[in-house]
Amino acid sequence: MGLYSTMRTSASGMAAQANRLGSVADNIANSSTTGYKRSMIEFASLVLDSGGSEYVSGSVESHTRYMISEQGSRSFTTSGTDLAVKGDGFFIVSDESGQIFLTRAGSFVPNGLGELVNAAGFKLMGYSLSNGPPAIVANGTAGLEVVTLNSLAMKATPSTQGSFNVNLPLNSDVILPAASPSANDAAAQYTAMSSLTAFDNVGNELTLDVYSTNLGGGEWEITVFNRADAAPGGGFPYASGPLSTQTLNFDPTNGQFDTASPTFVDVPIPNGATLRLDMSGSSSLAGDYELLDATVVNGSGPSSVERVEIADDGTMYAVFESGARLPTYRIPLADVASPDNMQPMAGTVFVPTSASGEIQIGFPGDSGYGTMISGALENSTVDLASELTTMIEAERNYTANSKVFQTGSELMDVLVNLKR
Repeated sequence: MGLYSTMRTSASGMAAQANRLGSVADNIANSSTTGYKRSMIEFASLVLDSGGSEYVSGSVESHTRYMISEQGSRSFTTSGTDLAVKGDGFFIVSDESGQIFLTRAGSFVPNGLGELVNAAGFKLMGYSLSNGPPAIVANGTAGLEVVTLNSLAMKATPSTQGSFNVNLPLNSDVILPAASPSANDAAAQYTAMSSLTAFDNVGNELTLDVYSTNLGGGEWEITVFNRADAAPGGGFPYASGPLSTQTLNFDPTNGQFDTASPTFVDVPIPNGATLRLDMSGSSSLAGDYELLDATVVNGSGPSSVERVEIADDGTMYAVFESGARLPTYRIPLADVASPDNMQPMAGTVFVPTSASGEIQIGFPGDSGYGTMISGALENSTVDLASELTTMIEAERNYTANSKVFQTGSELMDVLVNLKR
């Protein structure tokens, strides 16, 4: 019994070291695989009950441990759709059948359908922002869809906000309300006029004529016309009345807005949105009419998507040729209570198990989740020097176990030959 148990024990030792060599081989082969998590073999002794004076040798068991929670170093790229996670969390991806997996392999590029897929063909999942902020399901994947770039077509952005800050000359001539531009008469009088460019819903560019008129007593009338309606040669009368008229009130003692005065003008753009012109930085001081800062009005004409940008909170923006930035998707992260107990699958993806716990979903930067880095990839966690050292150690241990087996086999032959 002693010789047999010796051979059995050494055989288990060789099997365990063979498993260790297999783990080393897999690690070395994937030392350049993006997002790969190294595996290692841990050993546990199996001791059999030895009765009396006879020693019965046991064996050794090998257990595979996947170091999924270990984070690799990052290398930076020139692609904005290459993603890495700094901290905890995994990208949520799906295969062709729609099955959900987790991964840290973020080398995403658009396929023929514009879907972002990584090197293993898994599709990146995210929440669409087309209908506003997403309603995240913390413990499920409802609402997630494949992040697709083909949906980012040419777009025109209507003007909705702008700033128009001026100094309205306190000592300018007072004009009677009946003769102001709001009357839209050929003999209309005004103190000053400036023009602004805005855009409607389909990207048509229109010019707004903004008239400022001193009504006296600190009152100023701001009147906005569409220049397309101007009389031949420009000016009054316009074919249509003013788009907007607003009266502003200034305190004559300091030239600043009266506390009860509005500080903005709302201008309904034909076939567009309502443009709010913020004039809160305006004044009415002695001196000339003067633009106080660079007037800015948002919106843009039709333009194509030039590139995409992904912020560290997971928001993906479409950047148009006009410079406009439109949020399109919010890319979440997922995590489990015990990442090392997930099941690795082909393609550097992981599946939660009962030992790892269920998926919990959040956004990058939220409590318990890392941040997202665009233009970077997470490297393999394999250290080649350590793996080569482990390989040599496993080889020597395997050889030692084989010597024990060989010795037991020779002694068994001696025992068998005793009866001859």
